[in-house]
Amino acid sequence: MYEPRIYRDWVSDKDLVSFSVVVKETDLHIRARRDLTSEALSATQRYRTDLESYIKSHPVFLTTLKPFEVEQDAPAIVKEMADAARKVGVGPMAAVAGAIAERVGRELLPFSDEVIVENGGDIFLRTSQERFIGVYAGESKFSRRIAFSIQPEETPLGVCTSSGTVGHSLSFGYADAVIVFSPSTSLADAAATAIGNRVRIVENIPDALEFAQSINGLRGVAIIKGNNMGLWGQIKLAAAD
Repeated sequence: MYEPRIYRDWVSDKDLVSFSVVVKETDLHIRARRDLTSEALSATQRYRTDLESYIKSHPVFLTTLKPFEVEQDAPAIVKEMADAARKVGVGPMAAVAGAIAERVGRELLPFSDEVIVENGGDIFLRTSQERFIGVYAGESKFSRRIAFSIQPEETPLGVCTSSGTVGHSLSFGYADAVIVFSPSTSLADAAATAIGNRVRIVENIPDALEFAQSINGLRGVAIIKGNNMGLWGQIKLAAAD
């Protein structure tokens, strides 16, 4: 079932051009120096074709909730998703939104020095100035009140969110938001799911953060459960506009 992405109306970086690309379940909101709809659509279709073709011959890849070994000659996006999932112990589809966001975003970089690709709350960005990413965590007091400051030197960067109470993400936990920062958007996506699975009550936050620290390749993690928040890593909070 389609859920309106109302958070897209909160974007305030008016210096960039915004456009959308929709291919079946993939719904990208993109910001760049100019309208790159044609280039983004072509890239999205190509990566979806690679993924769909692989799933057709390997249907378990789509449904398994455990790491899945893929062949050396599998499409690059398939191998990337499988690798990210293996590192955190989840199924490869937990990395799909982040993987598509980053691959499409990187294909747009030759045409724009700034690119932000958002795919269902999972973000790839390359920026030349400070940007702020707001937080939506359902009924938590932190929703729309805090943001994360992203500096140019930190990018390209993936910022991915998983929630057990908001949206359509599959989670076995009840965190209102788990936000993960990593140079690999597919890893950030898979890790957000894996970390979120460990948060059912507020008291789980410290153990979930400890697990996050064991994952090589993460820069930082924020966990929000109700009106409680746990933080780890190289992240900077700011007040939301």
